[in-house]
Parts: sequence; C-alpha cells; structure tokens
Amino acid sequence: MKTASLSLCVLLTAAGTAAAYWELPPLPPPERYGNVVMDRGSSRVGAPGVAFSHWSHRIRYTCRVCHTELEFYMEVNATPVTEAASRGGRYCGACHDGKTAFGHTVENCDKCHSGRHHYGHERLKDLNYPKAPFGNKIDWNRALGQKLIEPKQHLLESEAGLSYGKNVTLEPRWVLGPPGVFPHQPHEQWLDCSNCHPEIFNIKKKTTEDLTMEQILTGEFCGVCHGKVAFPINNCQRCHPSMTHMQY
Repeated sequence: MKTASLSLCVLLTAAGTAAAYWELPPLPPPERYGNVVMDRGSSRVGAPGVAFSHWSHRIRYTCRVCHTELEFYMEVNATPVTEAASRGGRYCGACHDGKTAFGHTVENCDKCHSGRHHYGHERLKDLNYPKAPFGNKIDWNRALGQKLIEPKQHLLESEAGLSYGKNVTLEPRWVLGPPGVFPHQPHEQWLDCSNCHPEIFNIKKKTTEDLTMEQILTGEFCGVCHGKVAFPINNCQRCHPSMTHMQY
C-alpha cells in the first residue's frame, strides 16, 4: 500500500512540476487573437499596413484556400504580395475583385489599410458559435461539426485532397509525462497535407522525433499555428488527453 501511495505521489509531483515548468506566452485579447498586420511596403509609401483578420475569413474559407491555392506563406510578411499583384487577381485579389468581395477601389482602401490589429473587432462579439476558453474564444471545430459554418475547401481547384484520418501518438521526452496525440482528421478539414509536410513536419527525415515543448512555444512545429491563429496551447488536455487533472 505504501508503494502504491509513493508511486501516485511521484506521478502527481512530476505532472505538477511539468506544468509549472512551461512558461506559456501571454495571450492577446480575443478580438486581436489571430489578427495580423501585413506591411511589406505600405509604410514606405505612407500608407498603413493591411490588417487581416483570420477569424472573419475562416467563416467563409478553410486555411488551405489561402495557404495552398493562393500561395500565402504561414509566416507574416513572407509572401511577396503587392497592390499590383492583388489587382491582377493574385493573393487577396483572387476574392477581392468587386464581385466575390469588395474590390480594390479608393472608397475601400481603409477597409484593409487600417494598420490596426483589432480592426473589425466589434463583429466578433456578434458571432453565436460554440465557445472556447482561449484564443478568440470560439471553438471553430465544433462550429464546423455543427454546420454553423460551411467554409469553402476550394477556390481555384475542384478536387478534394487526400484523407489520412489517423491519430499519431507522440511519446514525451520527460519521465512520466502524458503522450501528445495528433489527430489528422480535424486538421484535414482545414488544411492540405502540403501545409505541414514536408516544410513543418518532415516525415522522411523524421524530424518529429526531436519535437519538444520549447520548440512549440517558440513557434516551431505545432507552434507555427497554435498560439498564433489556431487555438493556443494553454489547455494542456487538448493535446495531452490523458492529463486529466491539469488545465491552465
């Protein structure tokens, strides 16, 4: 009986120490979570940067539309988007053409070139979707599953991507730590295989074997999306389902 009690004590102590060890980054207010300001050249010509709201766009389109078909990189300001390219139908101009969405006309300039991360935040409060404890406080997967939103999977293409659907268990690198579980199926609803492979997760080189929490917290691997646009990792149980007693 003493041995069992000691084992339980060690297990709980290890879990508690692990939770205290990770210094999670502070989160912005819900209305700013996932918003970015793109400014590759706007400020050089005296114009504010372009404010882009992920939450307002994901109601209409999945992530793969922009990050696969329209060739936007995951990293802010890494995409060589220009006003001329957009007016020619590339990048933002694939939708903002005056037909699908408002076009590149003078009266619409400040709708994008506001330079403010929180631009349009007043509309977020009006969204009646399932709630989440972190990020912009919306559970987008549940909203999708309940068909409260039906974002388009394709804009320029018509064929569906590959479906893998399997869960991948990631064993922890610290003693007594709960394994992480990566479910392909919910990610496939939003992304294309090429969004993660091979640039973020190189299957052939097995880079996932070296994955650590430190790397995720600094924006690598899962941290490319989670903590910036997708739900933040403040809820340990979301990725470590066997951690039944620990939540930030």
